[in-house]
Amino acid sequence: MSTNGLEPAQHKAAKVVSFVYLIAMATSIFAEAYARGPLIVPGNAMQTALNIVVSERLFRIGFAIHLLTFASDAILAVAFYIVLRPVNRNIALLGAAWRLADCAILAGNMVNDFVVLRLLSGADYLKAFNTSQLQALARLFISVEGAGFQIGFIFLGLGSTIFSYLWLKSRYIPRAFAVWGIFASLVMAFVTLAIMVFPGMSIIGLTYMAPMFIYEVGLGLWLLIKGIRAPSVA
Repeated sequence: MSTNGLEPAQHKAAKVVSFVYLIAMATSIFAEAYARGPLIVPGNAMQTALNIVVSERLFRIGFAIHLLTFASDAILAVAFYIVLRPVNRNIALLGAAWRLADCAILAGNMVNDFVVLRLLSGADYLKAFNTSQLQALARLFISVEGAGFQIGFIFLGLGSTIFSYLWLKSRYIPRAFAVWGIFASLVMAFVTLAIMVFPGMSIIGLTYMAPMFIYEVGLGLWLLIKGIRAPSVA
């Protein structure tokens, strides 16, 4: 790694990281908090189904926004790689691979939303099932989608851990950001894995994602305002 300066491509990629981080964070929150989340009623398959049927367009907007967010995450993975490959090209490649795996898993996972809409569409070929069965099946696929998000979050956390480690080694940003990023990313990956093994831990909800939220928003703002800096020569 050269300590004499940074390549123009690294500065540009860092700005891309900042914009994508902040935009993707906003779109994902909108999709879950406004478009999809309010339609899903825990423990009530019938009401969830009715909400989706009545607000089908909103439900479709929600998963369309999710897909755009996952596509932007692929841009993020490439931008991270461009910024951090001078530190260690092979490790940066591993981080990018894990982040791209996260994008592919989460994007593919959205097919569950299409299944939900088909089950609630009232199509003739569904007459073999009664209404309650269709509503229960729709709720089942929503639950499967939740499990798919967990799988994607593990790869997201692993990839983010790698990139945070490279941020720490590079000294392109304050070390505190990088250390917090390593912590937040490991929490995301391993607490998600623990919840998959011990489902009772799901009682904590998404509170364990808070460190990651702080890290991504903080890093996005830092890169947007301050950018990256060349490490000083020892």
